[in-house]
Amino acid sequence: MSVDFLPGLVAALKPLGLNYAFLLDVGERQAFIRGLGVTLQLCLLTIPCSLAAGVAIAAALTSGRPWLAQPARAFVEVTRNTPTLVQLYCAFLVLNMLISQQLKSVGVMANPLTPFVWVVMVVSLHKAVFHAEALRAGIEAVPRTTLEAARSLGFSQRQLLARVELPLAVRFALPALVNNLIDLVKMTAVASAIAVGDVTYESIMIWTQRDNVLELLLLILLYFGLLTWGVSLLGRWLEQRWRMPGYGQ
Repeated sequence: MSVDFLPGLVAALKPLGLNYAFLLDVGERQAFIRGLGVTLQLCLLTIPCSLAAGVAIAAALTSGRPWLAQPARAFVEVTRNTPTLVQLYCAFLVLNMLISQQLKSVGVMANPLTPFVWVVMVVSLHKAVFHAEALRAGIEAVPRTTLEAARSLGFSQRQLLARVELPLAVRFALPALVNNLIDLVKMTAVASAIAVGDVTYESIMIWTQRDNVLELLLLILLYFGLLTWGVSLLGRWLEQRWRMPGYGQ
C-alpha cells in the first residue's frame, strides 16, 4: 500500500494543532496498524463465542432442572455484578498462574493460554450472561399456545428449545443482543490492561514517546465508532430479514 500521501496529510493537520508525525515512522505506523488488526480479531472472536455461551447459559436457566438452573443463575449473578477488568485480572494473574504452575509440575513449560486467549474468554463469558438474560426473556415471551402446538406434534424438550423457543427468542431479543454486542466491541479495549497489543495498547506505547495523546485518542474513538456502527447496521439488517409478518397481530 502506497504511503506517499502521508507527509502531505501530516503537514495539513499540523496547523490544526494535531501531531500525527508517528505515521511517518515505519515502526510506529506498523505497530498502530497491527493494533487495529488485533482489536478486529478480538471482536470477531468474542462475538460468536459470547453468543454461543449465552445460548448455553439461557438453555440452562430455562431448563427447569435445578441442578442446571441454580449454578447457571449463580454464575450470572457473580459475573454481571463484578467489573470486567477485575475479572480479567483475576483470570490472568491468578488462574493463569495456577495453570502455569500445574503445567510445569507435569513437565509442560509453555502455557498455551496466552493473554489474548484470556481476553477472549473473559470478555466472551462476561457478555454471555447478558445475552443469556435477554434470551431467557425471549424464551419466556414465546406464547404458551405455540409451545403446546409443538408438544402435540411430539417435540421433545430439546427439540422444543432448538426448533421453537430459540428461533423465536432470538427475534424477540435481537435489539437487546445487538446492544450487548456493541458494548462487547467497546469492552475489548480492556485487553490493553494485560499488555495485549490491541489498538489501545499500541497507542499508549506511541503517545508515551511522542506526547500526542489527543491525536491517538481521536483515532481510537473513530475506529471503535466504525466497528460499533458496523455491528449496529448488521443488527438492523437482521431485524428486517428475520421479521415475522403479522406475528402477534
